[in-house]
Amino acid sequence: MFRKILIANRGEIALRILRACRELDIKSVAIFSEADRESPHVQLADEAFCVGPPDVSESYLNLPNIISAALISGADAIHPGYGFLAENPEFVEICKDHNIVFIGPTRETMTLMGDKAMARKTVIAESVPVLPGTDVLEEDREAFSFARQYGFPLIIKAVAGGGGKGMRIVTNEGELRDNLSIARMESHRSFGDDRIYLEKFLPDARHIEFQILADKLGNVIHLGDRDCSVQRRNQKLIEEAPSQVISPYMRRKMGDAAVRAASAIGYHGVGTVEFLFSPDTSRYFFLEMNTRIQVEHPVTEMVTGVDLVREQIKTEMDEPLDINQRQVFIRGHAIECRINAEDPDKNFMPSLGEITRFRLPGGPGIRIDTHIFRGYKVLPYYDSLLAKVISHGKDREEALIRMKRALYEIDIQGIKTTIPFHRQMLNDIQFRQSEIHTRFVENMQESIQ
Repeated sequence: MFRKILIANRGEIALRILRACRELDIKSVAIFSEADRESPHVQLADEAFCVGPPDVSESYLNLPNIISAALISGADAIHPGYGFLAENPEFVEICKDHNIVFIGPTRETMTLMGDKAMARKTVIAESVPVLPGTDVLEEDREAFSFARQYGFPLIIKAVAGGGGKGMRIVTNEGELRDNLSIARMESHRSFGDDRIYLEKFLPDARHIEFQILADKLGNVIHLGDRDCSVQRRNQKLIEEAPSQVISPYMRRKMGDAAVRAASAIGYHGVGTVEFLFSPDTSRYFFLEMNTRIQVEHPVTEMVTGVDLVREQIKTEMDEPLDINQRQVFIRGHAIECRINAEDPDKNFMPSLGEITRFRLPGGPGIRIDTHIFRGYKVLPYYDSLLAKVISHGKDREEALIRMKRALYEIDIQGIKTTIPFHRQMLNDIQFRQSEIHTRFVENMQESIQ
C-alpha cells in the first residue's frame, strides 16, 4: 500500500489523480509552477512543492526538482498523468534509481510502444492487422518506391511521434518530396528523433481505440471501445463510447486483438490500443498504443463504472484485477467534448487571457472534469485544455440531448473557447447520424470556406 503519491502534472488530470488518492486513503503531493500557485490541485493536496517558473522546461519537466520534491515529501510513488513525463523512459529509470515507484509501464515497454516502427513489428507477430507501411526511411528514394507500389494518399509518421507532430498526409509525389524533410525536422524538434516512416492513409476511416487494463500477474482485459474520429490535425475534439459502427462481433474481434498486443509485451496498468476502422470494408488496422491514462478516459468510466485511475494505482501496488473480461458490461452511451482555449472562427488559434465569467453545467448524466475558475489566467506555457464535459445516457440519443443541454448551460467568458464549435457539431445532421471519420472536421471547415 502506498502511503503517499506525488502527482507530476497539473490541471484537470492532477485533480483527477488527487481524487483517486483520496478515495484510496493515500496522501497526495502536488507540484506546481509559479503560475499555478492558486490552482485547485495545489489547494487540495496534502502537500505541495513549487518546482520552478511557468516555463514547462523549468518546472513540470524539471526532473531534478520533481525528484527532490518526491524525496523530501517521502512519496512512495509518482503518478505522471498524461503528457509531460508520462511517456518518458528516462524518467521511469530515474524513479527506479531513487526507489520511487513510477505509476505506469516499465521503461522497456514504454520504449517499445513509443517506437512506432517497432510497435508495428510487435503486433504483426501477434497477427494484429496493420496498414501497408515502410521500415524507418533511410533514404527518400525508399519513400518514392513505396508510393509507386501502393499509391496515394500516404501518411508520413514520426517513429517517436505523438499528438500529430511529425505527421503529414500527402496525395502526390510533389507533396511527398516537400514534406519528407519537414516531417523529419518537426520530429527532431518535438522528440529529439528525426526518424520517419510511411503508411498507407485511409481518408474515410474511423479512429477506434480500446481501453486496456492489466495487472502484474498477467491478467489483461479490455473495457470496450471509444470512437475518437472527430479530430483536427490528429488532435481529438469529441470522443464517444461505444462506437456506433462496430458490431458486437467486430468489437470482440478488435478487443481480442488489443488484449493480444498488450499481453505480448507483458503490459501492466492502463493503456490504449488504437485502430483505424474502415466501415466500408469492416477491416481494422493497428495504429499505435498509448502507454498511459488518456484524456478521454472518462467516457469509458461512465459506461463501465470502472475507476481507471484508481485501478491504475492499485495495479502498481501488485493487486490483482477486481474484474475479468466476462464481468465487463457496457451500459448506455457516453460523449466527451474537450473545451479548449481556442478560437474556432480563427482556425482554432490559441486564446490567452483571464477568465472573467465561469458557470458550470449540471443535472442528470453530466460530469465535468476541470481545473479552471473565475480569475484563472490562460497562459501560453501550457496545453489549451480547460475542461472536459462528459454526458451519459441510456443510448446515444439521450447522451446527445444531455450534452446539448450542458453546452447551453456552460459559460466561459474573457477568452475564446471551442464551445461554439461543439454546439455546431451537435446540430450537424451527419454528426447526429454518426456519419463521421477522421477528416470530418477538415472537410466541414473547407465546405464553410
